[in-house]
Amino acid sequence: MSEQLNRPPNPSESIASFVSTLSFEDVPEDAVRLAERCFVDTVGVTLAGARVGAGAAAAAIAEPGGTTVLGRDETATMADAALANGTAGHGLDFDDVSWGMDGHPSVALVAPALAVGERLDATGRELVTAFVAGFETECAIAAPISPSHYEHGWHPTSTFGVFGAAAVSASLLGCSAEETHHALHIAASMASGLKRNFGSMTKPLHAGQAVRSGITAAQLADGGFTADSAAIAGDDGFWDIYAGEDGVDPDAGHELGSEWAILTEGVHIKKYPCCYFTHTSIANVIDLVTEHDVAPESVESITVHAAGGALDALAHDDPSTGLEAKFSMPYTVAYGVVNRRVGLAAFEDEHVDDPAVQAVRERVTLELDPDLHYDSHGSRLRLETTDGTVYEQTRENPPGTHENPLSIPELRKKYEMCAERALSETDVQASREALESLREQDSTRTLLAHL
Repeated sequence: MSEQLNRPPNPSESIASFVSTLSFEDVPEDAVRLAERCFVDTVGVTLAGARVGAGAAAAAIAEPGGTTVLGRDETATMADAALANGTAGHGLDFDDVSWGMDGHPSVALVAPALAVGERLDATGRELVTAFVAGFETECAIAAPISPSHYEHGWHPTSTFGVFGAAAVSASLLGCSAEETHHALHIAASMASGLKRNFGSMTKPLHAGQAVRSGITAAQLADGGFTADSAAIAGDDGFWDIYAGEDGVDPDAGHELGSEWAILTEGVHIKKYPCCYFTHTSIANVIDLVTEHDVAPESVESITVHAAGGALDALAHDDPSTGLEAKFSMPYTVAYGVVNRRVGLAAFEDEHVDDPAVQAVRERVTLELDPDLHYDSHGSRLRLETTDGTVYEQTRENPPGTHENPLSIPELRKKYEMCAERALSETDVQASREALESLREQDSTRTLLAHL
């Protein structure tokens, strides 16, 4: 008898059972509301990313077909639309975050929900149910190897997102527990995405490929395709191979269906369109320069103390493109000093070399705070002016966390700011209203007519 057969029961069996049996009525009301917020936010940022940069490039290679490419006039094959929509959703790095899977959960869930949902003309309730099934799956796969997986160089948005996309698709396709089990194990061989590519177009491509691969895994399983049943938890399976130095903790995580990661771990909706590790420091510096009316030319130095994860992710002290600038603490903080806000325009290539921002950027230093755990949001910022005055502010979390979410007006403003880049004013309003009441929608196709 092999060593694998002597292992404890495979935890992926419980994940597959959960996904295949979850109904809308099982999902807590708070989770339904949060899922609807995630659809609003993710569709908005996808629309903003659809016609620029990586999103536009991914759409440009799509083969014509019958699946909606958000924010664009053309349709594409399901696989190509999935790649384009997933890439556009992460293209501006404005999509939501959860430490439950150490990455961006919704971009890998909303895109497959809409693509498969359009094919089947799913109801809004079915989309919400699939989204929650995918979210819980991402967190369940992530828990035994996080955050060391991220420290080891992997991009969890993609490596865990592919499992979420597979679960979403399997839920909508009505896969059995056995078929869902195979879909997840097929997805285990499709997980990829290197942190080394942060600051380039390939980072958002990670999300697009996770969406496309997750849909493919579920379609294959639905058609009878099989995979090794220990490809996630067995010897030399996904967990073993993708774990970092801390190894695998198979007891980590939560009991699916009794505890809900979407509520306990939550979702952080971004206020700024850049790496989440910059957000607390941006908020700190904007507070200080606004409260004390600090002019950019009077800044002598700014020192930011942040966690190890921030130092790992923010590799571009002197960015030359908008994509690199999203992963630059000196740039984002300097932009906040000069403009007292950080919006989409901050990361357009032509703005990166703004002389006023560059002058401040050269005076910003990022340092490790050893008292913060690796993936902490925390930041301590010290600003000294040319006359020797020192201002300091410490903040544990950025705006828009799960515990202190953006208000409904703030979320609406963000959606409208993003969606107006691709849609008419009428469609912006109609789509927002439909997404806000997603559970009440009878047809994915009708919803997508506005998008």
